[in-house]
Amino acid sequence: MEQDRTMVRKRLIWFVTLTFVITWLIFGQIPLRGLTYGTGVTIYIVMAGMFVPALCNILTRLITREGFSNMMLGPNFKGHIKDYLLIFFGPTALLLLSVAVYFLIMPGMFDPQFTVLQEPAARTGVLTAQTLFLVTLLQVVIIGPIINIIPTLGEELGWRAYLLPKLRLLLSDRWALVVTGIIWGLWHAPVIAMGHNYGTDYMGYPWLGILMMVGFCVWLGIIEGYATIKMNSVFPAAMIHSTINAGAGLAILMAKNGSNPLLGPAITGLIGGLPFIVVAVILLKKAGDNQGTGTVLLP
Repeated sequence: MEQDRTMVRKRLIWFVTLTFVITWLIFGQIPLRGLTYGTGVTIYIVMAGMFVPALCNILTRLITREGFSNMMLGPNFKGHIKDYLLIFFGPTALLLLSVAVYFLIMPGMFDPQFTVLQEPAARTGVLTAQTLFLVTLLQVVIIGPIINIIPTLGEELGWRAYLLPKLRLLLSDRWALVVTGIIWGLWHAPVIAMGHNYGTDYMGYPWLGILMMVGFCVWLGIIEGYATIKMNSVFPAAMIHSTINAGAGLAILMAKNGSNPLLGPAITGLIGGLPFIVVAVILLKKAGDNQGTGTVLLP
């Protein structure tokens, strides 16, 4: 038994080390080449980094001769149709609730003119800013869970389909979910320092931004990880992740300039993410303290 746990630890070290080193080398091309984050080729550099966790799942299996069983690639629709409906629409509902909560707490930040969208709406020649927002919202509702699913699978095949199951063999489900989120958040550190999600103009840059990203990844990771364990598939996590990537900026389209990115309006902020935090706490409580099983035991 101890020998098995030693091998699990070895595989975890291989996976985390490979994932961080390869991804950070890729992300590092942005400052090394003097590129401006968020523009031009940097978008493709960051997207390439999203596939590294999946690559390192495969590399770790090859290096440690683990084989390729239990890749969690089956969608497992049988008995989970209702769960998939919840996965499809639930994250969008949480996104909208997050928007409502943020502007209820920070009403002065709401921009009824949708100033951010006025210029792109004018370019269409037919849409108002408000109509363009509704079109964007409909896109998130209808195709959000699948529009980004290829790159999000690149991440989730690493975090939820490899890292989480291995941690569950060593830790309780609760701690496995939390530690997975911490590692996932720290993995983002270089792009957070470049301005991802929070920009660079905030108190405590970049350390508070990195800390907030770790927190965000913990509470989102708990939701994604709970769905992964319950349904024994990577696809629910990839769908949730896809929806978040598609709709995380909805609140920004409705906000005035000058908001504190560490607080919101995006769900990566402390206030903007409140509904997600509440759901994560509830699921973490339900996850229980079963330890060292790696099996599907969630209600």
